[in-house]
Parts: sequence; structure tokens; C-alpha cells
Amino acid sequence: MDYFGYFSSILIGVSLGLIGGGGSILTVPVLVYIFKIDVTVATVYSLFIVGVTSAVGSVNYFKRSLININTALLFGIPSIVGVFLSRLYIVPAIPEHVFSIETFIFTKHVLLMLLFALLMIGASYSMIKKTAPDNSNISPGSFNYPLIMLQGFAVGIITGLVGAGGGFMIIPALIIMLKLPMKQAIGTSLLIIAANSLLGFASSTNHISIQWPFLLTIAAFAIMGIFIGTQLSKKIDGAKLKPAFGWFVLAMGIYIMLKETVIK
Repeated sequence: MDYFGYFSSILIGVSLGLIGGGGSILTVPVLVYIFKIDVTVATVYSLFIVGVTSAVGSVNYFKRSLININTALLFGIPSIVGVFLSRLYIVPAIPEHVFSIETFIFTKHVLLMLLFALLMIGASYSMIKKTAPDNSNISPGSFNYPLIMLQGFAVGIITGLVGAGGGFMIIPALIIMLKLPMKQAIGTSLLIIAANSLLGFASSTNHISIQWPFLLTIAAFAIMGIFIGTQLSKKIDGAKLKPAFGWFVLAMGIYIMLKETVIK
């Protein structure tokens, strides 16, 4: 079972390197269902794995001048604020026993996994649908900066809450709202995800005991995957693979919803 988990960790990195998102959405399910990690701890571990992997992946895009620093700051600063607020105030405020209906007990575990399942279903939709055309010639004056910053803040809240990088939300925003070309949107997204996730992890380490050998091993496999994905991105159009990956993420999201509510 551990070998399957390590293989899945490689796929997390491959997805991040190839399409700039989506892989992080698999990290918590891999940790919870394959490695049997508590969901609250899994969200913290996920932030480290996704953050380190995205940071490594962003280096190659930076060398290829495929990261827009100004855009990363515009979107990333509100996002970082959202991560900070989420990890320090929202997550600790969720009670272990939320409510119960007869024999069904709605716990913090169930709540977080259902939120994660809904996030996966939302992510799958953005992957399956066709990407909007690149309108990079539209003038900067047409940008809705308050809306862009609000979306960045929302991504930060989600990242802090469930430990996912939010690439499926970031990349469409960068392409549609900030008119970045696809490759530059992927590179910029990786930088934003890295900053969000690592800050979220740093703000959570006081609450749990970190199993560093295990965490570093999973991160190493994910980093191996992002090197593979980055190399593949030079030969394969990641946009063509997104719909297939989106259907897989949709199936996973539905499975998690059923497992947490019906399948016991």
C-alpha cells in the first residue's frame, strides 16, 4: 500500500509540472486514505509537500522567463493573507464534533473531507471545460484589480483550510482576468502556490508533531514527479491532458463524498 502511495506522490508532482495545478488536490486523499494520516495533520503535511514541490518546479519556469513577478505579487499578497487567517483562526475554531443526526456523527474529519470533495468537483469542472482563449492584447486598464485581489484572498482561505494549492482557481484567473499566456500562467501559479502553501505550513507547525522522515520522503517523490512533469511540458501540451485528469479528479471527489457519508 505504501508503494502505491509513493507512486501517487510522483503523480502529484507530474501534474503540477505539466499543467500547473490539480496535483495538489490529490495530496490530502493520498495521505488520509493510503497512509492513514489524520485529516487535520494531512492538511498541514499537504501544505509542505505542495509548497516545496511547487517551489522547485517554479525555478525552471523562472529560468525560462515564464513567471510574471508583478502578477504573482498582485494575486499572491491577498492570497497569503487568506492563508494566514485560515490556518490561525478558521481551522482551530472547527470543533471535533460538529453535530450529529441519530447515529451519524458529523465530525471535523467528515467536514474537511466533504469540503475537499466539493473542491475536487469544482477543480474537475475547470479542468474538463475548454480553457478561455488567450486575450493577452487587452489593455491593462481593463483589469478588475479589486476582483483579482478578492479571488486571491479566496484562494488563500481555501489553501489554508484544506491544504490544496488552488492552482485550478489561480490559472483560469491569470489567463482570463490578467491575460497571461498559458505557460506563463503555469509558472506564475507555481510561485503563488509555493508561497501560500509554505506560509500555511509555517503557521501550523506549533499545533502538531511533524514526522519529518515520512514528510520529506513524500516530498522527495513529489519533487521527482515535478521534474518529470516539467520535462514533459516541453513536449506535450498540458492543456490537452487536463480534461482526462479532470474526469479522474471528479471520480475521486464523488468517491470521497460517498465514503464519508454512505460507505463505511
